[in-house]
Amino acid sequence: MSFFRCSLSHSLLMLALLAGCSTTKRELPAPGGTIPPPAAPAATRPPPVAPAAATLRPTTFAAVPGWTQDDLREAWPAFRASCDVLIKKPDWKEACTLARDVSPADARAVRQFFESMFVPHQVFNADGTDQGLVTGYYEPLLRGARKRSGVYQTPLYRAPDDLLNVDLAGVYPELKSLRLRGRMVANKVVPYWTRAELMQGDTLAGRELLWVDDPIDAFFLQVQGSGRVQLADAHETVRVSYADQNGHPYKSIGRYLVDHGEMTLEQASAQSIKAWYAAHPARQQELLNANPSYVFFREEKLADPNRGPKGSLGVPLTPQRSIAIDTQFLPLGAPVFLSTTQPNSETALQRLMLAQDTGGAIRNAVRADFFWGFGALAGEQAGRMKQRGMMWVLLPRSAAVR
Repeated sequence: MSFFRCSLSHSLLMLALLAGCSTTKRELPAPGGTIPPPAAPAATRPPPVAPAAATLRPTTFAAVPGWTQDDLREAWPAFRASCDVLIKKPDWKEACTLARDVSPADARAVRQFFESMFVPHQVFNADGTDQGLVTGYYEPLLRGARKRSGVYQTPLYRAPDDLLNVDLAGVYPELKSLRLRGRMVANKVVPYWTRAELMQGDTLAGRELLWVDDPIDAFFLQVQGSGRVQLADAHETVRVSYADQNGHPYKSIGRYLVDHGEMTLEQASAQSIKAWYAAHPARQQELLNANPSYVFFREEKLADPNRGPKGSLGVPLTPQRSIAIDTQFLPLGAPVFLSTTQPNSETALQRLMLAQDTGGAIRNAVRADFFWGFGALAGEQAGRMKQRGMMWVLLPRSAAVR
């Protein structure tokens, strides 16, 4: 998981919001903090566009399918990670404080904790439906080098200096999940360059972070938001994490191929897209440019290979227990029970997850992106996952919907 190209003027702000401003997977504050938008007198400010509210209906744990079969101990480390952030919020402080005294190995104690401290709320879409799309993502491994040479010809870029990143909450607190991105031209904020424009010009010259050996792998790294790069010349593996994004909305290249009759919707997967890319060298850049969004990275040391990358919540993701959600509808960090099926299968996949990430393509109330973990097997699962699912968010009793 969100993307913005907006001006601070009234007309361009409304246009940008209507065009689909959002937030990306693993979106973190820009280095050095955010750029506050200029304050205008209250009487002259344009009316804010408030995010839609999710429809949450309180229910019981007995009504949640698969709840009693899940081993909640497997979700406990991810929940405790969420609590590192949520404990600062009044509604979550009690639960996260009491969680410190629960034995993570005691299945009965863990279950009793969740059932006594939380109320499950089924999530419904704005149209009243209770099902939505569940996709998957993972942390890939790429091959690269610090210096351009041989097969290492595709750059991963740092965020450019002229990219503005504005937090809308400074003017409209109700828009706290939205950001503006653009660049200054003659004292006006205009949209930042699209992917196609960046690839045609030299705007990013000198911002190369690393060089990798495969353009399509570099593209999918941007879709995933973070990954690892095995450096041939430095003899080490590093993590590259999401740093920023050019402000243009994410558009699926799989959908582009379907719309142009190159494959059916059922055939569209990461694996089939890569196969099409390899088979059509003359159209490769055309395909990549169908997604105007462009993601920039920062390098991080891989201190513990067993820990996942940090999500939007700022805590490491837990394989098969972390999901990306739309924060316009659900609270970041909350436990969410997900009832779906295994990738390309009808076998039930019902388990307690933690909403620890966001994504540019994750837009709706009943919508989740399932983090499968690191490596090739995780990538296979993530690439095939396009399932239907239902969701229940667990809210502290003090915050439960009445």
